[in-house]
Amino acid sequence: MAAPALADRSPQPRTLPLREIRTRLTQLVALAELTDTVTVVTRDGDSRPIAAIVPAAAARTAAQARADADRIATISAGWARRLEELHRQSSRRHAAERRAFADALAEVWAELDRRAPAGDPTLARLRAAHADLLAD
Repeated sequence: MAAPALADRSPQPRTLPLREIRTRLTQLVALAELTDTVTVVTRDGDSRPIAAIVPAAAARTAAQARADADRIATISAGWARRLEELHRQSSRRHAAERRAFADALAEVWAELDRRAPAGDPTLARLRAAHADLLAD
């Protein structure tokens, strides 16, 4: 019984003569795609390699890989700038909201100081409970 075509998953590239490549091309291309197998093509009767069937990812040129890396770096830098700008905007909004809250709180305490009798223990407890808010 014949062995299945995808049974060989050896990391070593296989070497086949051109005549056999012609008859098994579809199978060898599928093998390269599914198992990352490299098949070296030789001339019939000559052991020197003349070509290879490799997975598509392995066939990328150094220039293509650099172009991809540059494109990814550009996109990443754009997102980093956008995120930094959003962080700055958020920080400014937070600071403005905190100032508005502190101003409103100061008005409330001024009104409480005017209305409450001097030395009111309830007001003293409330001040102690909100000391962290009054620190600013």
